[in-house]
Amino acid sequence: MASPEAEKIPRNFITDIIDEDLKNGTVTQVATRFPPEPNGYLHIGHAKSICLNFGLARDYHGTCNLRFDDTNPVKEDMEYINSIQRDVKWLGFEWNGEVRHSSDYFDRLFNYALELIDKGLAYVDELSPDEIREYRGTLKEPGKESPYRNRSIEENRTLFLKMRDGGYKEGEACLRAKIDMASPFICMRDPVIYRVRYATHALTGDKWCIYPMYDFTHCISDAIEHITHSICTLEFQDNRRLYDWVLEHISIDARPHQYEMSRLNLEYSITSKRKLNLLVTEGYVDGWDDPRLTTLSGLRRRGYTPESIREFCRRIGVTKQENTVEMSALESCVREDLNARAPRAMAVLHPLRLVIDNYGEEGVTETSFKVPNHADQPEMGEREVSFSGELFIDEADFREEANKQYKRLKLGSEVRLRHSYIIKAVSCEKDETGKVTCVHAEAVPFSAGRDVDGHKPKGVIHYVDAKNCYRGEVRLYGRLFKVANPGAEEDFLSTVDRDSLTVIKDAALEKSLQSAVAPAHYQFEREGYFCVDSKDSKEGAPVFNLTVALREAKKAAV
Repeated sequence: MASPEAEKIPRNFITDIIDEDLKNGTVTQVATRFPPEPNGYLHIGHAKSICLNFGLARDYHGTCNLRFDDTNPVKEDMEYINSIQRDVKWLGFEWNGEVRHSSDYFDRLFNYALELIDKGLAYVDELSPDEIREYRGTLKEPGKESPYRNRSIEENRTLFLKMRDGGYKEGEACLRAKIDMASPFICMRDPVIYRVRYATHALTGDKWCIYPMYDFTHCISDAIEHITHSICTLEFQDNRRLYDWVLEHISIDARPHQYEMSRLNLEYSITSKRKLNLLVTEGYVDGWDDPRLTTLSGLRRRGYTPESIREFCRRIGVTKQENTVEMSALESCVREDLNARAPRAMAVLHPLRLVIDNYGEEGVTETSFKVPNHADQPEMGEREVSFSGELFIDEADFREEANKQYKRLKLGSEVRLRHSYIIKAVSCEKDETGKVTCVHAEAVPFSAGRDVDGHKPKGVIHYVDAKNCYRGEVRLYGRLFKVANPGAEEDFLSTVDRDSLTVIKDAALEKSLQSAVAPAHYQFEREGYFCVDSKDSKEGAPVFNLTVALREAKKAAV
């Protein structure tokens, strides 16, 4: 299994910047951070940031902090904090020192706000939130100054302390930086840097009823932690001006720099936490870890490996170019990883009874076969697959009549049972609706695992011993959304495919699979890659999730 240390990230514009900074002595040790807001579970887009920030720290022998941006207690929860730590570790990374939180710096942030007030660079505004938006102007028109903008330093300090002490209701007052209401960049038009929130914080409890805004908190937290390269996505490009402005106007020595990259846009997925939360709370999916979601918890439960996700992030690279990545690119990474590591097994998802009429006669007496767990990985060893006169094959592997392109079992024709005998279908039984319920066949004597003169079947099908198998649940997952870009739809919930999950309650699987436990992976031959579900499986009754289909459609019918 590859380790993160062995997976060097490719060259990109950020590594070029770091190389130049180290060469010029601007930076002596690289320090990055991953700063998620704990208001939901991490998704595949976060994986790109995690791999980049922790990968840079690894490759340049620097440090990477895990810092929670916990400045909005209304939406944050310890459940999310715990899940984020679990996901980062699962991806194979360790953060520098203890977990950090923006709330660790609330006292210092408050004092820096007072410093801006004392310098005449911040004021308490009593406009309503709607009025602030109205006064801010548009991209074509400058904003206009608040009537409270020119209060004295003493009055602003008194009113800010009143905010801290609970003297205002939510929305009645806020603290704004005094910058430039005519700036071409709206984020510089006296942005709000503190607001009133009466909510219990997960870590600070009820100590505070005012909370700093992200743009004020983030840059100062970076400076306190001596971050050298603060990497975010392109939507924060304009906000870099505010990032720099705050640090230039407070008494803090460190001067971290912000750099922007394109975010990860993946087909047939949603990365908005608000929309993900809607899917969960409205019951469209089975929690944040539903295998149809591209949350890291969902991908893990579906059977994606951390190695495959790291490889995916390596392949898509780091640029400033916005683009949308095809889902097949992610699926290809997990398929390649599991192809090398997943042991093989046979599973019949839609069982059809097959009776070997001449079983027990000379040359057709085998009760089991030794088969490799992986044809290309002999170190994985062998397993014993039982055999009897009654087997299960897949319904799709039999037809009464078919053209010459059909390589599976049909009346009067021969196929080889995987690792076993050559058989010829001679008849079939049907129910009152005309559905085939049983196929009768004869095995070619002494053909188990070997060629026999006069018999050259072109097809191979798999089977499971009907008398010695595990009848268990298998879940087949399709794409959750019917369109490639559900987030662009006016009502993204209308694009949810309600048939994206198929549950097979009574699949027939090799008996050995009954003892499988999560997070075991298998290639069900001719079906796909599957894993043991970590949530609903029980001892002796594993549930199997489809991770990804095989590269080629091995069972395409004609």
